[in-house]
Amino acid sequence: MSVTLIGCGCGALTEDARAAIDRAELLIGSKRLLVAYGGDRPQIEAVTADAVMAAIRETDTEEIAVLFSGDTGFYSGARLLLPKLADRDVRLIPGISSMQLFAARLGRPWQDWRLCSAHGTDCDVRAAVCGGKPAFFLTGGKQGPAEICRELTDAGLGFLPVSVGEDLGTALERISRGSAAELSERSFSPLSVLLAEPAPRPPRRAPGLPDTAFLRAEKIPMTKQAVRAAILSRLAVGPEDCCWDIGAGTGSVSVELALFCRAVWGIEREDAALALAEENRKKHGAWNLRLVRGAAPEALAALPKPDAVFVGGSGGRLREILCAVHAANPAARFCVAAITLESLHNACAALRELGCETELTQLSVTHGQAAGGHTLLLAQNPVFLISGRTP
Repeated sequence: MSVTLIGCGCGALTEDARAAIDRAELLIGSKRLLVAYGGDRPQIEAVTADAVMAAIRETDTEEIAVLFSGDTGFYSGARLLLPKLADRDVRLIPGISSMQLFAARLGRPWQDWRLCSAHGTDCDVRAAVCGGKPAFFLTGGKQGPAEICRELTDAGLGFLPVSVGEDLGTALERISRGSAAELSERSFSPLSVLLAEPAPRPPRRAPGLPDTAFLRAEKIPMTKQAVRAAILSRLAVGPEDCCWDIGAGTGSVSVELALFCRAVWGIEREDAALALAEENRKKHGAWNLRLVRGAAPEALAALPKPDAVFVGGSGGRLREILCAVHAANPAARFCVAAITLESLHNACAALRELGCETELTQLSVTHGQAAGGHTLLLAQNPVFLISGRTP
């Protein structure tokens, strides 16, 4: 028995695909594809990998073709089916994907696009457009083009240029262009793809933006440049990390985390601080930063599992917060800032209780300031950083 996995493309079969379908004694695929290409050949409607395998096991047909939309190598069901066919004679025939056809319709190359699927899976839209490249989305389910555009608009990216392709390769094909805000109000076909231009971001640089780069306000605390750089170093955030900043204040740590990782949730209970953090978020293009109003640990319950957590403010509930972080992800990397001996003691005791390996660092930063013909040394308050993770 031989099995051929065929990508049917977007409305046009390749010659190889057509020949393989003509040779097949049995066709398996979705109803839409079987109606389009099955003719009067024996056929079985099946979509999931398990259903396709059940159909294959129940037949003694020698030449089977399994039909997939688009290309077999681009977010295709063929990916899940292939391992189940490891002991059989299998051939793949690619098709012209919706991404390739859409790029041709737009008259642009696609080799520098970021490729994302929002079809039947949760897709982090904000993170996708923050990578410095155009982001292409296969859409479907809960994340159609309008929903993606609404998410961009909610992030402050309503001005972002967006293109949508509907029913590509069919008589109903339509290409729409506009801003995310404009297209968020439209209705689109379930068979749609979307291209969003990259969100504007500052050039990448080493951690520790100057303090003057952030908007400030009286009585709203801000983690200073040297301490901020040390915090990011301790957390060692990567491009796919999800981070929490508990007690965000002005948002300086949240913003810097957002410039290095996939997504950040900044938690802050004071309205004035939240408003200031939002201004700093927009100023620095930290579109992948989501600000949450509330007090920890209660406000942490609905957040996604973190890879790295900074605790800059605890409202006297440090132990409860650290326990909530540990419960959310025992393997999360953490960094706690303490400016009093009591906070330092409480943090170390709570982390010891949780079985965490910790590293303690005290930072004493002094800046020179001109005074006449002399230089004065002005010291900032010492800060303790307690960092580590569960072994």
